[in-house]
Amino acid sequence: MPALVVVGTQWGDEGKGKIVDVLTEKADFVVRFQGGNNAGHTLVINQKKYIFHLIPSGIFWPQTVCIIGNGVVVDPEVLINEIEKLKNEGLKVDSTKLLISEKAHTIMPYHKALDMAREKKAKQDKIGTTCRGIGPCYEDKVARKGFRLIDLTYPEIFKEKLKAILEEKNFLLKYLDADTIEFEDVYNKYTKYGEYLKPYLTDVSLVLWKAKKEGKKILFEGAQGTFLDIDHGTYPYVTSSNTLAGNACCGAGLGPSEIDMVLGVVKAYTTRVGEGPFPTELKDEIGNHLRDRGNEFGSTTGRPRRCGWLDLVLVKTAVRLNSIKALALTKLDILSGLEKIKICVAYEYEGKIIDYLPASLIEMSKLKPIYKELPGWKKDIKNIKKFEDLPEETKIYLKTIEEYLEVPFYLISIGPERENCLILKNPFEN
Repeated sequence: MPALVVVGTQWGDEGKGKIVDVLTEKADFVVRFQGGNNAGHTLVINQKKYIFHLIPSGIFWPQTVCIIGNGVVVDPEVLINEIEKLKNEGLKVDSTKLLISEKAHTIMPYHKALDMAREKKAKQDKIGTTCRGIGPCYEDKVARKGFRLIDLTYPEIFKEKLKAILEEKNFLLKYLDADTIEFEDVYNKYTKYGEYLKPYLTDVSLVLWKAKKEGKKILFEGAQGTFLDIDHGTYPYVTSSNTLAGNACCGAGLGPSEIDMVLGVVKAYTTRVGEGPFPTELKDEIGNHLRDRGNEFGSTTGRPRRCGWLDLVLVKTAVRLNSIKALALTKLDILSGLEKIKICVAYEYEGKIIDYLPASLIEMSKLKPIYKELPGWKKDIKNIKKFEDLPEETKIYLKTIEEYLEVPFYLISIGPERENCLILKNPFEN
């Protein structure tokens, strides 16, 4: 299975970083293809926690080349800090280990300033943005007013374009009662960023095309989750990029027929950060229990995540939208100790039973989840090494999910460490 896309099936935070890290043992390349440092993945290796926002999860495997594709919007300061942090840990992070698309767009200081100013002005109608400048950067990309990373390596051209763009951005910042941006400060910082990053910049599309021809194993790492997709998510409470598997092609520059399989990551319950609809949300002791036991706090913002029962209507929609053929389940261990466990299998909407998520926020607000109740299990499953040794109630839970989604589990994560993972089938070994 030379080219595999891994995507989240919920509202992000499904534990994709850990699954990617486990699968990367067999991968030659790991590619990030969308989003920015509004995403975050947490890895626990030898009981030490690592949190990254831009560098792909595969960075800790010595044989793997990590790639940041053109679909990612890059904050150079954040990326450079991550590179330096890894170097301080003793890791080799040069252009043989990390490659960055020269076409990736650059998050500028005015993008972050506009993000914060708009959210502040919104008052009651907040989207819940991370204020990292992601949305405004994508806006400029679409409006053809953005800076690609390669532009930072041509100081004179960068200077003239920056002067013109700052005039417009400072006008907007004044309107929003925010501080304006000084030209010299931005110019000096960003030309230095360009010098630092220049050795890493390359034509990622060409690198991946050659790798595919040579039969190399490529893993595409999605950020966020299906229902934060700008087109198919719970709009407007979404991110500013396409989070679906199909965007791996556009966001990295590899043709659709080169993708061999899509694996969806499902958390054993449901969470989301920020505002927006959430049919199975639990605002009670069980919701608090899931949050505390699962350490459900955003790796990017630190915000507490809203928690609820697993919503299979959402996940089945994600299966359809992404052409998911295999699943990885995460945080199954967090459910241990619960007397009963519920799974949402449909919604009630105005007296009718439906098995899809409506597009309208008004209709979403009226959804009532219909649950299937299953027995819980008492046993702590973290140290189990074989699927056969899981409690019977756990197996019933897993079988119920598989039968509803009609997609098999390939991996089941039962704890934070690499070794806390039951690999039923490795997609790279097909």
